[in-house]
Amino acid sequence: MTGRTGPAALRSEGRGRAALLLAAILPVLLLTATGAHAAVPGAADPKPAVALSGKQAGKGGEITVKGTGWRPDTLLMMLVCGRSSPDRGVIGGTNSCANADGRAVTTDSRGAFSKKLPVAEPPVPCPCVVHVATVTGDQSVADAAFVVAGHPVAALPKEDGDGKLAVLATTRLEGDSGILTWFGAPPSRRLVLTVGNLGSAPVKDPVFRVGTAHGVYAPQWEERQWRGTVEPGRKARIELPVELTAGAHGDYQVSLKYGTKVLAEQPWGVGRPWGVTLFWILLCLVVPAAVFRIGMAVVDKVRPRSAHAAARPRRRTDRFTEATARLPKLRRTPAPSEGPAPAAGTGTTTAALPWFTPDSAPSEHRPTTKGHS
Repeated sequence: MTGRTGPAALRSEGRGRAALLLAAILPVLLLTATGAHAAVPGAADPKPAVALSGKQAGKGGEITVKGTGWRPDTLLMMLVCGRSSPDRGVIGGTNSCANADGRAVTTDSRGAFSKKLPVAEPPVPCPCVVHVATVTGDQSVADAAFVVAGHPVAALPKEDGDGKLAVLATTRLEGDSGILTWFGAPPSRRLVLTVGNLGSAPVKDPVFRVGTAHGVYAPQWEERQWRGTVEPGRKARIELPVELTAGAHGDYQVSLKYGTKVLAEQPWGVGRPWGVTLFWILLCLVVPAAVFRIGMAVVDKVRPRSAHAAARPRRRTDRFTEATARLPKLRRTPAPSEGPAPAAGTGTTTAALPWFTPDSAPSEHRPTTKGHS
């Protein structure tokens, strides 16, 4: 009896010790797991949000926008945008916003901010929102519904498709820049891609959003609608126009979004418009030269002439006239004829040059006359 009871008692005592040890270790394991979960970066990061001091105001008014959950020390842009909703975002990108009346704000070390925003009418009808987005770094966006009193209201465009389109081929940019782009015209391309419908319903006339980002700045989104239908299990080739601002140059990133999903991203290197630089160089050279020539012509016309310069041509003319008057007048001698020589004293005269006189010739060279002694 005793031999049976001894081992059972030992096993019972061993189980009791294991239970005590597990009870002592379990709190330590729970604390360790909780600390590890809290140490994971971004595991408990709050979502960016904005709150407004009022839900409605008229043009010229002012509201206070408060934000929480943003990245610390981040530059944000606040805009009043039309044709928007907190669920669908800003349809048409910043072209639907009152950009001239926007305000910039920087978050504090806790990722919060508070800033006053003037109420302005967007260029498109409401529904309107106060749109807050990051300017640099990873894009973060938050929208709050807002009513601009007195501004027209129109229904939002119908959202087609269920967001089940996927890219099946490599995305590329096609097209070339013309000669005008070299002189600062807006660069343009076509974003070409092949998409397939992975859903069970057809997607008709899908609306895409094309974004262009320069450097570290957040993309500027614009709405592009493709006309056509993508049947379930089928694919389609889509071409969407992409255009930058005039004079744009540098490295750009083109993104394509359908619904809330980014389908593709494509880099785009834009050359510098050297024609504009050449134009300004020529302008800086030609204009001063032309002004100098015009100024010299004006000065030459308006400056008075000196008395010495005015009398010089007349003096030359007088000298020429006096010299001409002092020249001797030559008389023409008639040509000799074959007949007999005319008798002396007939009145025939011979022209004598002023520098030669026959009477003054030496006696040895004088001709002799027959009949005289």
